[in-house]
Amino acid sequence: MNPQEVSRDVVELFERQFGDRVTIVGATAGIPTVEVQPAHWLEVCRALRDEEAFSYEQLTDLCGVDYLGFGQDEWETEGATSGGFSRGVEGLGPGRFDWASRPESEHIEQRFAVVVHLISLRHNQRLRLRTFAQDEGMPVLPSLVDLWTAADWYEREAFDLFGIVFEGHPDLRRILTDYGFTGHPFRKDFPLVGNVTVRYDAQKKRVVYEPVEIEPRVLVPRVLRNDSRYKTDEIDLEADARAEDQASEAGS
Repeated sequence: MNPQEVSRDVVELFERQFGDRVTIVGATAGIPTVEVQPAHWLEVCRALRDEEAFSYEQLTDLCGVDYLGFGQDEWETEGATSGGFSRGVEGLGPGRFDWASRPESEHIEQRFAVVVHLISLRHNQRLRLRTFAQDEGMPVLPSLVDLWTAADWYEREAFDLFGIVFEGHPDLRRILTDYGFTGHPFRKDFPLVGNVTVRYDAQKKRVVYEPVEIEPRVLVPRVLRNDSRYKTDEIDLEADARAEDQASEAGS
């Protein structure tokens, strides 16, 4: 959907309440998506929770998003033939480099975003919010824990996987990766093969970290052929059985 397909009442309500601090960018599955200026993130979220016209008292989800390479195809999707491997790949795509030789990402104005899903039980409405961190090198946004307690572990997850720092969070620690983990694995420039491997050393009686031994590789999609040459049916099985019988008789 485009912004024109969002309910006019919703558009007028947000424009009247927030002005240019927010922008309605569309809707998916009937849920409006509202983009909030990062400088007004806390202010808008507090109003959405407390104002009678909104009453979004429940936060159901919060996640980070990395828009690096957004809209770019890795596999050739136009003019490919039905045979062979004509769907070529870019040489520096994800997983085709190790940690030491990873390519430096180009600066993009809006790379890291936080997306929040809210529910108003009073009005039986759902809302999707999005805001972009202003600094790609150190993405920082205010924490929503004081407004919705449910944001606690969601923000820790976004910090762990994307490196987004939530200012004011009461306990911003990694939640999925190990304490000594380096990097943020959901960033688009993080190698698919990782940078270190973890294993238990029986001699040292502790967990040790070692460089990854896996070579960067191209992940070629599996191709399912419908050609009869690739099928095995009862006739083939019977023919193989007869051939084995004949071979054993000839040997005896």
